[in-house]
Amino acid sequence: MTAPVTDIWASLPVPGLIVDAAELIVDANPAAEGFMNTSAKALRGQPVWDKLAVDAPLEVALRRARANGTPLFVNDVDVGTGERAPLHCNLQIAPLQNAADTMLLLISPRELAGRMTQNHTVKSAAKSAIGMAEMLAHEIKNPLAGITGAAQLLSMGLSNGDLELTDLIVAETRRILKLLEQVEQFGNLSPPERGEVNIHDVLDRARRSAHLGFGANMKIIEQYDPSLPAALGDADQLLQVVLNLLKNASEAAPDGRGTIRLRTYFEHSFSLRRSDGTGRSLPLQIEVIDDGPGLPDRIRDDIFDPFVSGRENGTGLGLALVSKIIEDHDGWISVESVPGRTVFRISLPRAKGPDPISRGAAPKTKER
Repeated sequence: MTAPVTDIWASLPVPGLIVDAAELIVDANPAAEGFMNTSAKALRGQPVWDKLAVDAPLEVALRRARANGTPLFVNDVDVGTGERAPLHCNLQIAPLQNAADTMLLLISPRELAGRMTQNHTVKSAAKSAIGMAEMLAHEIKNPLAGITGAAQLLSMGLSNGDLELTDLIVAETRRILKLLEQVEQFGNLSPPERGEVNIHDVLDRARRSAHLGFGANMKIIEQYDPSLPAALGDADQLLQVVLNLLKNASEAAPDGRGTIRLRTYFEHSFSLRRSDGTGRSLPLQIEVIDDGPGLPDRIRDDIFDPFVSGRENGTGLGLALVSKIIEDHDGWISVESVPGRTVFRISLPRAKGPDPISRGAAPKTKER
């Protein structure tokens, strides 16, 4: 059975726009709505180049393609909108048959695919390294406990000057034991007990906990989509994820003072396709945005790898655990970072239920 044209248009995995002879947007598919973070209704009738910023002179080439009735391919260009930073994309522009001077514009984000591939590679590396560490953790903990006990016994008969050495042994062995216990958390983490989760309740719990402790001097701004439906997940594990991200942002802030923005929104067309060909819709988006110094260049590509940390004496396990929890939820996490703005974005599946009544509802913003 041949699928209706409308079904094919709605199912396209890449953003697509139909543009008329006056270069006004006639229609946008769901993937384009997600890419441009606005509805097709709001896009219709708008000049396409007012809504898309492309770092290449396309107007002359587009007119030539329209006049000749030939397709146009533009590779390796940055495409941005007013709602998101530019992405590295390929563009395909082709005339529509039986529609005079009307063109189809397809946007293929290369950068997004690259980050997803990188994310998959990092998670595989994390699994391998943590699996090896779990095998060794128990065997290492036993002799460390013996070393600690021996140092404490030695300290009973030493002078104050020599006590500094035994105290150092005890302190360092305890630090290593704590590190090994964090490694063992990965093996002991239970599979998520999935159910309907109100994301905003999770974020509010994390915000309150942060204000009582590590984030006492941080300003946290809530920018929530009030129409966001329930997520499918484990509320306690998702709380742990948000707490870890808030803690990282607070510790990175100069003097522990800065601003964190918690943002949620619904992106209908967002889905994750795995290497085995299966896919999963992940329309619920959570962003933790801070105005700190950003991630160091040397670790930016490996930030979800275990034992990678930008802080002195950091264990580098917090974000690896975050990545594991999100993977166990069949979700996706990514990061974009420049000095003054770091964004961790979490994409999650939704619980069953109707789509939000108003995808374009203005976010509800609060400052705390």
